[in-house]
Amino acid sequence: MAFNFPESFRFADSHEYACLEGDSVRIGISAFAVDQLGDIVFVDLPDVGTILDKGQSFGSVESVKAVEDMYLPIAGEIIERNESVIDSPEDLQNDPHGKGWLLRLKPKDLKQLDQLMASAQYSAKVAPN
Repeated sequence: MAFNFPESFRFADSHEYACLEGDSVRIGISAFAVDQLGDIVFVDLPDVGTILDKGQSFGSVESVKAVEDMYLPIAGEIIERNESVIDSPEDLQNDPHGKGWLLRLKPKDLKQLDQLMASAQYSAKVAPN
């Protein structure tokens, strides 16, 4: 299956994305990760105001196959979480790069975005051989 990853997104090895939007960063998991998980039944996210370091777990996503932790691609303070994904995990299932976003962060250091993979690099990493 081929995936389209937005050019403006940066990706972590663990399949989370970060997208700079003004002075905040939108965080989610890639369409590839969602596809690998299968049917998502539950999403757990931290509270607004939580401060986390890059690489720290920021919650979990549960599917019929597994429960997977999600890891923050950059450090920052959570300024918003997507309540609709908690209430309706199918938003994450159906539109992971749009309506299925997970968190908005006030980033600690925007230079951390440069350490993530560009869309084309990530696409090559997850492409079927």
